[in-house]
Amino acid sequence: MTENYINLKLNVMIRKNLVFVLCILFLAGGSLTAQDFEYIGAAKCKMCHNKPATGQQFKIWSEGPHAKAMESLSSEQAMAIAKEKGIADPSTDPSCIKCHSTFGSIAEDVNIGVKITEGVSCETCHGPGSKYKTNTIMKDRAKSIENGLIIPDEKVCKGCHNEESPTYKDFNYAEAVKKIAHPVPAAE
Repeated sequence: MTENYINLKLNVMIRKNLVFVLCILFLAGGSLTAQDFEYIGAAKCKMCHNKPATGQQFKIWSEGPHAKAMESLSSEQAMAIAKEKGIADPSTDPSCIKCHSTFGSIAEDVNIGVKITEGVSCETCHGPGSKYKTNTIMKDRAKSIENGLIIPDEKVCKGCHNEESPTYKDFNYAEAVKKIAHPVPAAE
């Protein structure tokens, strides 16, 4: 074998190994920085967010339209819309439940406590709570956000309140957010 041939083979081998190492580093880096947040369900949120001193967010949510979003899929109007669209049962159809229930909008492998009957629960708007649910983290907004808490904005709401919905009406974020307000007293 000639020296050039050996050098060529060596260069090809080095390049292949370099590409392999870079791929491994890329994949490992992604998994090291990825957060494995899970959805815990409204019952867990209720434990801390239902006291008058902390704002009774759970109570406010449970009496509002988001908590009843799945129930609305059983209404005559929903059944008529479903029939029009060739949907047998809107309460089980993925295209309907993705916006009417947190359960319908998340992957099964990240769900450890959400029930379909919760409707649009806390974690639809605030993100999966597994990492920020503890009191020590929740007391620090920056730590909460670092651990998955989402401070919802218009973009979050428009994930469902958009033209894709067959019952869509012009969405006014400023007005809508007032109707579901559930502030933390200390943060007012």
